[in-house]
Amino acid sequence: MNSPTTTLNPLSMERALSDADIATLTDRIEAAQTQARAIPKLTEDFPGMTLGDGYAVQLALLRRWLAEGQRQVGWKAGLTSKAKMDQMGVRVPTVGFLLANFFRPENSVIQTSNLVHPRVECEVAFVTKADLSGPDLTREQVLAATDFVVPAVEVIDSRFSGFKFDLPSVVADNSSSARYVTGGRARLPADVDLSTLGVVIEKNGEAVAMGSSAAVACHPADAVALIVKVLHEIGQHLPAGSFVMSGGITEAIAVAPGDCVSARFQALGSVSMRFA
Repeated sequence: MNSPTTTLNPLSMERALSDADIATLTDRIEAAQTQARAIPKLTEDFPGMTLGDGYAVQLALLRRWLAEGQRQVGWKAGLTSKAKMDQMGVRVPTVGFLLANFFRPENSVIQTSNLVHPRVECEVAFVTKADLSGPDLTREQVLAATDFVVPAVEVIDSRFSGFKFDLPSVVADNSSSARYVTGGRARLPADVDLSTLGVVIEKNGEAVAMGSSAAVACHPADAVALIVKVLHEIGQHLPAGSFVMSGGITEAIAVAPGDCVSARFQALGSVSMRFA
């Protein structure tokens, strides 16, 4: 049986900040995201902030947006690949929520004027057909609960100055969630070897990053199990019908107006978009 190779210390979810502090930071993050402006990392003003506080801010923001009529479609993993961990200087993965209005269609034009530090990364996305919960899911359980997989590109956008942050701050910022695009063709998980998918990101016709799906927690389904483990620790679960992004396979690539991006996935096809 296969299990995620990266674990979290349950004590890391302890909180240090008051509810009033969490509300203040939720306001700060919401303003940075909706106004597309860079802010200092949250721990500069709240140095005692913990990972648990970061998730408290993230979930407060989710509750606020759901109350305003937004619709959640699923969850994403952040920092699951060695490349992303090395790039950001951390060793603990994160999760973030995905809303319906984050979605952009294949070949669409994505505006950068409402983003701060847009970057792209290619990911294997899962759509579930059964609920998943608990701290110890196996790869096989995740695959059995998967309806299909599709290739996807996530447009991440840290709202922190200089794209520099620490773990509590980035978790509060919803693990840099911003936009996502799907394309290619849906495949049953049994019909494709998810452990060895090759991927290439091209920007303006030039290959700028490549990697293998094995970089994501050894197997993308292990990354989904890890998402469920983190959700368990913050009192959440993964319901049937969820759209789940399993984490960036390569380092994140910066984009600017005028850039055309295409991510090519072995056995899954390609996903393309343009930035303006």
